[in-house]
Amino acid sequence: MSGSTLSEVLRSFRKTAVRDLRMVSWLARAAAHCGVVCLAVPANAGSNIERSIEHIQRLVPPVLLPGEAPVRPKLSDRMAELHVPGVSIAVIHDGEIQWARGFGVTRVGGPPVSAKTLFQAASISKPVSALAVLQLVQAGRLDLDTDVNRYLKSWKTPSNAFTEKHPITLRELLTHNAGVTVHGFRGYASDAPIPTLTQVLDGTPPANSPAIRVDTTPGTAWRYSGGGYVIVQQLLEDVTGTPFAQLMRDSVLVPIAMTESTFDQPLPPSRMVDVALPYQSSGRPVRGGPHVYPERAPAGLWTTPSDLARYALEVQRALAGSGRILSTVTATQMLTPGMNQWGLGPMIGGSPARPYFEHSGANEGYRCELRVYETGDGAVVMTDGDDGGVLINELMRTIAYEYEWPDRPPVRRVAKVDPRRFDAFVGTYQMAPHGTFTFTREGKRLLAQATGQGQVELFPESERVYFAKVVDAVVTFQLDDQGRPSGVILRQGGQDFTGKRLDDAAAKPIVEVLAIVNKSYREQKPSPGSEARLRKLIEDLAAGTPDYTRMSPELAGLTRATLAAIQKELSGLGPISALVFQRVNANGAVIYRVTWKQAEAEAGILLGTDGTIDSASIQIEDD
Repeated sequence: MSGSTLSEVLRSFRKTAVRDLRMVSWLARAAAHCGVVCLAVPANAGSNIERSIEHIQRLVPPVLLPGEAPVRPKLSDRMAELHVPGVSIAVIHDGEIQWARGFGVTRVGGPPVSAKTLFQAASISKPVSALAVLQLVQAGRLDLDTDVNRYLKSWKTPSNAFTEKHPITLRELLTHNAGVTVHGFRGYASDAPIPTLTQVLDGTPPANSPAIRVDTTPGTAWRYSGGGYVIVQQLLEDVTGTPFAQLMRDSVLVPIAMTESTFDQPLPPSRMVDVALPYQSSGRPVRGGPHVYPERAPAGLWTTPSDLARYALEVQRALAGSGRILSTVTATQMLTPGMNQWGLGPMIGGSPARPYFEHSGANEGYRCELRVYETGDGAVVMTDGDDGGVLINELMRTIAYEYEWPDRPPVRRVAKVDPRRFDAFVGTYQMAPHGTFTFTREGKRLLAQATGQGQVELFPESERVYFAKVVDAVVTFQLDDQGRPSGVILRQGGQDFTGKRLDDAAAKPIVEVLAIVNKSYREQKPSPGSEARLRKLIEDLAAGTPDYTRMSPELAGLTRATLAAIQKELSGLGPISALVFQRVNANGAVIYRVTWKQAEAEAGILLGTDGTIDSASIQIEDD
């Protein structure tokens, strides 16, 4: 729960479950040795390509200022800071893989990342799995809008009041609006029992995730669901009579030349030599190595950036009429954005003139991203560290800057505005669909602070338009008929989020809580009651009796869904022997060192403006 910026505000607006209570291993810090090795550069690669590869190793900031040389940290330094031993990148330019390169090592003290180094694709498995569905749709064996229970044989989606109104369909499963539960999966340690697919679907032991069920009327709301893709996996096996990994190899991976890739779970021992081992954010390796994911369709693909680039090239070719396994009609349908800009597998971003398709992934110790324009260009980045997502964001914008893509970092000019003008905008604004923005002036600086975030300085582009430097976000203040500030528009990630100014009475309690949070951060003193609340939370979770009335609705919902797994991990640790304050993060989260007789953990708690627990984390260290 580190200090946050405006970029995290966007995620809170786009996803309903943005705060989680996670049970993950937390290991002590170890040094990561980040060497660099060149790989798989085409034989005709010239000096321009080499210069581009050199340039992307100096990362660019989110926003550039004219006439000001940006600070560009080295990729190797950022890898070391974030404890990411290995990074692998493939860049598509003019409709072909222009270059691929590995940076760092497959494991601390181990060999360099090579062209054949395998990473877990995590959720990027979903759009690749979707290709098998779309092939069967093309062949007339499946229909996207038919009740999936007509195809399922060995397991059926249980009927309830929601499915009776509207049976779920493949289209809804692929686009995350089928009303299906279970956001994602934790995977299984290499020495843990692995559940069958039916056990995963029903949430029965040894499955560590809850039952996959429909709890919202299908087609009425978007909610990301890895559980929906487990249903897709079972459906494909039932319809074809073929194990999923074999089906994907024969129908998708081999035909589009993803020859290094496999959905085998666990990975065969003979291939482990090719693997980049996963690392925690602390810099220690995941105990036992890569987790096993029987949830193959949503999370089980082993691959390389070059192979994922070949998936992207197949989609580009299909759009142009020369796909190997997809027709132009199917590819167009796949990339038509629906609810929340989601297509049949990937998410659709960019502009109408230059759209792209993308998907990210996060498994235990792995982070990755695929972003490819429908024509021409794109990139895939894969890492073997839990903090690799931070590095991926920096790399993606640096690649976009180098290749002058439409979504490259913007250049913004700071206008000369009398700081006294800021006073008119000071206040709290209620954002849609939830959360607040509070603006304050400190001397010559205008500061913005979102719900659950730290303060971010804004800079004037004009008297009413302001921007941040730490993230590409623009705030425009709206005026009423009398010329008084009445609202605000936050533009970020190509989307607008609006806010209405609260009156002083409604804003007062929010401002008071933020003042306490900011003072606590500056002075590095825990907020009153945080230690007692965290201790009780951990004890209640271990007993399986958390007080949901003392949690935010989002945290309560996620805790209910994962309580069994959390209780199992905590219940055997016994009573807490020590709880020692460590630090306060910029967003007000208070971090403690928790000690039991058998284990230690770093745990944090963030209290909301109404005194409820907004978010919490418990990261247990392995021996």
